[in-house]
Amino acid sequence: MFKGVDFWPHDTHFPVMQARKICVMITSGMFLAAVVLLSVHGLNFGIDFKGGSLFEIQAKPQANGTPGVLDIGELRSKLGGLGLGDVQIQQLDQNSDALIRVEQQTVKDGQDVEQAQQAAAAKVQQALGDEIEIRRTEVVGSAVSSELKWAGVMAVSFAMLGILLYIWFRFEWQFAAAAVIATVHDITITLGVFSLLNLDFGLSEVAALLTLAGYSINDTVVVFDRIRENLRRYKKMALEQLMNLSINETMSRTVLTSGTTLIAVLAVYVFGTEVIKGFAFAMLFGIIIGTWSSIFVASPFLLWIGVKRDWSGIAKSDKEAAARL
Repeated sequence: MFKGVDFWPHDTHFPVMQARKICVMITSGMFLAAVVLLSVHGLNFGIDFKGGSLFEIQAKPQANGTPGVLDIGELRSKLGGLGLGDVQIQQLDQNSDALIRVEQQTVKDGQDVEQAQQAAAAKVQQALGDEIEIRRTEVVGSAVSSELKWAGVMAVSFAMLGILLYIWFRFEWQFAAAAVIATVHDITITLGVFSLLNLDFGLSEVAALLTLAGYSINDTVVVFDRIRENLRRYKKMALEQLMNLSINETMSRTVLTSGTTLIAVLAVYVFGTEVIKGFAFAMLFGIIIGTWSSIFVASPFLLWIGVKRDWSGIAKSDKEAAARL
């Protein structure tokens, strides 16, 4: 009889909690490095947050049907003489494709910011000529970019607050505090990597952070739920031993779920267009760091905060479940 395939060994006994001091030192170092990077270097905000114009261009096919090729050096010469300030040209995966970013324009001759941006976009289109096709254009004014930046901050803040309240309601405040610490750790380190690599950070990356927060907390809740079950089952077991047992019991679920998701997101990153690569990269790194925090960060902090073993405050249904164990 076919019994299926095991991708992870059963009855593992990894000494996760015994190594918690080393793990916390490593994760604290990464967290502090991310905070320093964000404080000193900051994020490379895209046009969503700082305003400007973006053009995705493609060289038209040649007469014999072969794909066209963009001369990036020639493009820089053409656009650099337009007096539009900072113009960045990024070659994409194909030699025929590129992204052009033009900084937010200063207001002059009675124009407002939006009109200045539109005028700059018209200059770029004219300079590119008929041999280059503009596949996508985005123009974001200063007022809109400021609103979007504030909306992004509020979205992440409300997500963290919602997570705190849910875990507090579902478990206890100690679990909520440990879960939020782990999630803040994941988001901060991911932002630090964006700062280190000077990657564009826009609205799609904010969406990735929100997705990451939900994904990370889901893994953490699975571990915490097993800890709570084992607290009822093993009333005299030392907390360190009990948490280590719970982590190992949920290890296969954590690793396999993260692994399959990682494969899917990696395919998006490798084969997806340039527009979605920032989102995919944030998810790729976020899944890795989120898995690390679910195993090596959340439970050690929960042990440090402390968990009460007095179940007088448990709901009636939970008391009945505990009595049956």
